[in-house]
Amino acid sequence: MTNETETVHAGAHRSWFRTALPWALYDWANSAFATTVMAGFVPVFNKDFWSSGAAETVSSFRLGLANSVASVVVAALAPVLGAMADQASSKKKLLLFFASLGIVMTGALHFVARGQWGAALTLYALAGIGFAGANVFYDSLLVSVAREDKFDLVSALGYSLGYIGGGLLFGLNVLMVLHPERFGLADASQAVRFAFLTVAVWWAVFSLPLLLLVPEPGGGRPSHGFRATLKSAFGQLRDTFREIRRLRMVLLFLVGYWLYIDGVDTVMRMAVDYGRALKFPSQSLIIALLITQFVGFPAALIFGKLGEKFGAKTGILIAITGYVGVCVWGYGMTQVKEFYVLAIVVGLVQGGVQALSRSFYARLIPSGKAAEFFGFYNMLGKFAAVLGPAIMGVVGLGTGNPRLAILAIIPLFVIGGVLLSCVKPQPPAAPQHPPPSPKG
Repeated sequence: MTNETETVHAGAHRSWFRTALPWALYDWANSAFATTVMAGFVPVFNKDFWSSGAAETVSSFRLGLANSVASVVVAALAPVLGAMADQASSKKKLLLFFASLGIVMTGALHFVARGQWGAALTLYALAGIGFAGANVFYDSLLVSVAREDKFDLVSALGYSLGYIGGGLLFGLNVLMVLHPERFGLADASQAVRFAFLTVAVWWAVFSLPLLLLVPEPGGGRPSHGFRATLKSAFGQLRDTFREIRRLRMVLLFLVGYWLYIDGVDTVMRMAVDYGRALKFPSQSLIIALLITQFVGFPAALIFGKLGEKFGAKTGILIAITGYVGVCVWGYGMTQVKEFYVLAIVVGLVQGGVQALSRSFYARLIPSGKAAEFFGFYNMLGKFAAVLGPAIMGVVGLGTGNPRLAILAIIPLFVIGGVLLSCVKPQPPAAPQHPPPSPKG
């Protein structure tokens, strides 16, 4: 009897892992865009190449506008798209559509010439919409590729693979830019443009495991055409607004999440700018970004095990505490080596707070409405980094001291953490195995 039970458990383990690993590889695929394109090259290339000759404030405004437009579009569409996906059981189809948009637009950046900032930032905004839109459906598939008791570990596996995959390609792209002649490229500008093509190919190739091996979750209603599905989705969306107001723990989590993830995104987006304000060399800041990527790989897995053992909420609160420490440390930095320490600490906690937030939320939402509820989750993610940068800007401008500005975002972490500590999820349901993969 014991051997028979062990065989059943081993088979169940293999079953969920056959779908969980292909799912997690999508993080490996799309993180190349987040790292090489969004965080690495576009901010610098926009100033030096596409907006060549424009004042720095003008080029920054153009890039900020492109980012804002993409974020607002996805934030507005995410809940509706999520509702449609739940109605028609079309999560993978919609993921493919948005991922394809992101991949094609990223590859097209290779062909934009110097000074064509309008075309470049339009393509970049469309790529950003594709990247973020696909993530709505990618996140929602978590509940169908893993048992509830494995949510933390599988979510962390995705983020950890994202860090190492994005970091590996970014490291190669940085080498291409620093030594273009070794790669048969004329100069650094051509290397950056070629890097956009490598991201598109990387994103496309490593999306295939999810698209081919992860089954489409069932449970949706039969489709009666686009208009009928859209009408039904809006009705479901209205019902979900009402349901979230009744689901006190979901509402409490979403408010707390919006605050602390705003702080997380602010640190991510403003760290390089903050380092430049402290007169640290640009090359050192790029190295720090690479450090964060490679530290984030094992750290996300560690946080996944931490969440499995002590609970996701405990892991998130530990990460939030780490971010408060990052802000305090950043206030006192005077040397580049201290910025490297900051990069290491961010790498330790960044993947953990993202992975465990996703898995913790997956436990709170009603069954059968994953895409719709994750639409709201991703909507808040897109509206994140609104308060934080504004607070930093106002405090920095008002005091003339960027160091005080970084301290000013600590309340986002503190208030968000307090609200999170009040959330009490339901006890885990009995493990349910996801449907077997197409290859059985």
